[in-house]
Amino acid sequence: MPLPFARLLLAGTALLFASHLMAEPKRPECIAPASPGGGFDLTCKLAQSALVDAKLLSKPMRVTYMPGGVGAVAYNAVVAQRPADAGTLTAWSSGSLLNLAQGKFGRFDENAVKWLAAVGTSYGAIAVRNDSPYRTLDDLVKALKADPGKVVIGSGGTVGSQDWMQTALVARAAGIDPRNLRYVALEGGGEIATALLGGHIQVGSTDISDSMPHIQGGQMRVLAVFAEKRLEDPAMADIPTAREQGYDIVWPVVRGFYLGPKVSDADYAWWKQAFDTLLASDDFARLRDQRELFPFALTGAELDAYVKKQVADYRTLAREFGLIQ
Repeated sequence: MPLPFARLLLAGTALLFASHLMAEPKRPECIAPASPGGGFDLTCKLAQSALVDAKLLSKPMRVTYMPGGVGAVAYNAVVAQRPADAGTLTAWSSGSLLNLAQGKFGRFDENAVKWLAAVGTSYGAIAVRNDSPYRTLDDLVKALKADPGKVVIGSGGTVGSQDWMQTALVARAAGIDPRNLRYVALEGGGEIATALLGGHIQVGSTDISDSMPHIQGGQMRVLAVFAEKRLEDPAMADIPTAREQGYDIVWPVVRGFYLGPKVSDADYAWWKQAFDTLLASDDFARLRDQRELFPFALTGAELDAYVKKQVADYRTLAREFGLIQ
């Protein structure tokens, strides 16, 4: 057999073998590492709709809930118990990266999983009930200065979490010791909204995407969104930024997915190709917009580099607040 033909045959066989390995997952699943109704749920359901609508999955993706530690329980379960499960995506957010930076996910760090895709971003927000006496961020700051123990703030996670950090940054900017603030630790945006609407907390440190259904329903309003400038979405255009109220704080909440550490390169490549196709489509942009998310698209090695840099930056921020040594 002539050598060039042999090489061509070998290459074709390799391509056929690779395409066989890169098969669609048989039982696609998305783990939302919190209770239903919050940002992780929103992230999984976005992928659930988009992947089937785009015919990238031929069967429905189920969404399962694994609350605990704002992502810690799910992270540990995937790494330790399901490391090679190629059909399982797990949702993550910027808050997950902040917790990783502080070692809150136990013995596993940011190198323990395969970071797959970032599919959009929201922004942190300070929300109150519609009948709250606080009409502006300054109103809230004045109340905190007068008696920080009287204002109960609900946040996703404990001290050092993303939601805690948002109000801690406001407090620091206003000359208030964040350690004097009164927090109730909750499990994600769904529980924050429930506690706020039920009158169990006075303020919710959350994100704008979680809040919009309740804002549009007239139950809640947002004192400030932590974006660079007012958001262009017509439903959000009247919400003031913290920056325009004199508090120079910006906090994007990036959302995406990771896979277990022992998922094969071929299966990882299948998912990456699927998300590359998805993120470039107009139909996905429409679905993302419906969920009040803004464009932010990274996959593969570019996402991995972004995650590692963000975790390093968050470690610096955590040290500034005395959360880690």
